[in-house]
Amino acid sequence: MEQRTGLRALKKETNTGLLQSERQDDADGIDLMELFYRLLASWKLIVLLSLIGAVASLAITLFLITPKYRATSTIYVLSRKDSAINMSDLQIGSALTQDYIKVFNMWEVHEQVISELDLPYSYSQIRKMLSITNTSGTRMLDIAVTSPDPKEAAEIANAYARVSSEFIAETMSTDKPNIVSAALVPSNPVSPSKTRNVLLGFMVGFLLAVGIVTVQMLLDDKIKTAEDIRRYTGLTNLAIVPKDSNAAAGNADKKRASKGK
Repeated sequence: MEQRTGLRALKKETNTGLLQSERQDDADGIDLMELFYRLLASWKLIVLLSLIGAVASLAITLFLITPKYRATSTIYVLSRKDSAINMSDLQIGSALTQDYIKVFNMWEVHEQVISELDLPYSYSQIRKMLSITNTSGTRMLDIAVTSPDPKEAAEIANAYARVSSEFIAETMSTDKPNIVSAALVPSNPVSPSKTRNVLLGFMVGFLLAVGIVTVQMLLDDKIKTAEDIRRYTGLTNLAIVPKDSNAAAGNADKKRASKGK
């Protein structure tokens, strides 16, 4: 008998603990449905902050960020100048392409370009402006230069093409690479991207609004519904008394009438 009583007490204690744990989880967790409806109710705030973020990002892009332009010149790599070019020459040209890319990392080439154009940049600064790419399967090197001044970008790209061709021919005892495409002055900046920045600002404003609504919901501990009573206290509602708006209005009229007398 005592054993049964002890088992019942243990079972009751376990159920009570589970119930309290469930209530605590309900109280501490985020009700996604409630959050969803709160977000719907706060759509004006979400739209407003999203638009503010987009407009602010556009303004920063237009007035605070310096646009940069990119100009590209191209040189062609071959191992010989003869009119008859065989497969071996093409293979050697492909191998030399990787060697020529290494040339653009040498300080002599950078310093010669700076000296030729009388540029106000240091070796490390102009090196960051330069980008060398080789399209797969070709023997062409694209010399791209990025600068806030579009004319300067084109001049530096063309200077790199001339200087590197001469440097390669003199130091590597090989044929001088041909300049197949000179850099033109770019008309449109490559950065910043207005579309990307506006979308980014819109998303930041949207996430900020969602965060504000979520924090407000978590900090709001007022009991508004019968479900809130069950969730936070664990008590069961026996009945709900509706609010009679007509009776409340009538009582207010009676009070005003009594004050008038």
